[in-house]
Parts: sequence; C-alpha cells; structure tokens
Amino acid sequence: MDDYAIRLRSVSRRYGSGSSAVTALDQVSLAFRRGTFTAVMGPSGSGKSTLLHCAAGLDRPTSGSVDIGGTELTALNERQLTLLRRRRIGFVFQAFNLLPSLTAEQNVALPLRLAGRRPSAAQVREVLGQVGLGERARHRPSELSGGQQQRVALARALITRPEVLFGDEPTGALDSRTGHGVLALLRGMADGDGRTVVMVTHDPVAASWADRVVFLVDGQVGGELTGAGADRIAAHLTGLEPVGPGAVAC
Repeated sequence: MDDYAIRLRSVSRRYGSGSSAVTALDQVSLAFRRGTFTAVMGPSGSGKSTLLHCAAGLDRPTSGSVDIGGTELTALNERQLTLLRRRRIGFVFQAFNLLPSLTAEQNVALPLRLAGRRPSAAQVREVLGQVGLGERARHRPSELSGGQQQRVALARALITRPEVLFGDEPTGALDSRTGHGVLALLRGMADGDGRTVVMVTHDPVAASWADRVVFLVDGQVGGELTGAGADRIAAHLTGLEPVGPGAVAC
C-alpha cells in the first residue's frame, strides 16, 4: 500500500479569465503520509482554503492532479466524486453546519442516510462517545455549547470512517480551552486511529499540535516545519515571502 494518503502534483487553481483572472494556487505539489496530522498556514489570500477544497474534491483544479488513496480525483465525474467524498473523506468547517432541527445523533447519522444507508443507534452512539458526547445524543444544537457542536460535527465526519479528515479552521470559533479539546481529538485520530488529518488554521498554537506545518504564500508553497512549537511557527509565519513553485517532501 502506498504510504501516502494524499498527493497533489503541480496543482493550479485559477478563477475568472483574462486580465481579471485570479490564481489561487500556482503549481503546488504536496504529499501527506497516512496517519499524520498536517497544519496548513499562510497569510490571508494565500490559497489555504483553496488547497483544502481541491485536496478534498470539493473543487477541481484548473490543472494538475490530486490523488487520494490511489484514486485520481481529477479523472472522476461528479457522481463518482460525490460517492468518493461520502465514503472516504470527512470535512469539518469553522461554522459547525449542523441542522438546528435535528438532534446530535440525527446530525451525526445524516451522511449515511444521504448515502442511502441506515446507521444503527449503536453505531451513532459509539462515534458520539468517541468525541465525549454520548450523554448528549438527544440534544439539539441550540442546547449545546460551541465546543460541543464542533464535536458533533467531528462525529458526523467520522461516522463514515473516512481515510482522510480535512478541517477548515475547525477551532477558529472556539475559546482556547474548548479548542484544546478539539485539537486533542484530531491528534488522537491520527495517533490512535491512523487517519490522515489536514487542517487549515491561522493559529500557531493550534498548528503546534500537528506533526508538520506547511506554509503557503501567494498560492505557492513557502516552506514547512516539522515538530515545531507555537513560537517558532509564529516567527516563520511572520517572515513568509513569495517563493517559486516547487514540491515539499513529506
């Protein structure tokens, strides 16, 4: 089995055309090993979310290729891409995106129901238990704190047992203590479950939980740090300058 869960090769993403065209990603090549936790950082407008969306199959690159677990995403049609995302990819957003009329257990079960599967109550309770919310299964989002809602969103992403979990600022709307709990869960998913976690964040403290931090600037790779603390990450982020296109080895 390939040791890499995700590979991006010379990925570019442009929006618009002519003189008004904007290049969000410019010839980015990256690879992410299985069972690792990677943070993606960079200045505003550096292409972080675009990278995440292309890697997760939520957006198609203008050029280049994206491979998840040996499957080339850019070769799939929309139906095939939807099925792959449902079965193999989890995604957690800064906005929890829970349906307010549904209970926690109903929100968690939703991805399987949309895929035409009927999850068992035990299966739903198990994944809620993994995020520490086994006793809050019947509560609606309005009855939960922000951190609890984000943990429900994590459980919803985990119910399909994804190979890769993507997070777009998953702790951005949380206080530091609550964010700490969510980061500990993400860390555990890589260490204990062998899942590959890729998280966009602006927070050096959050990024310090990752094995590796990849930096983007002006849509290009601006270096990486491995095993760095928050101070070193913040210093590197402050000193970012545009670089030429190239690959970052993992």
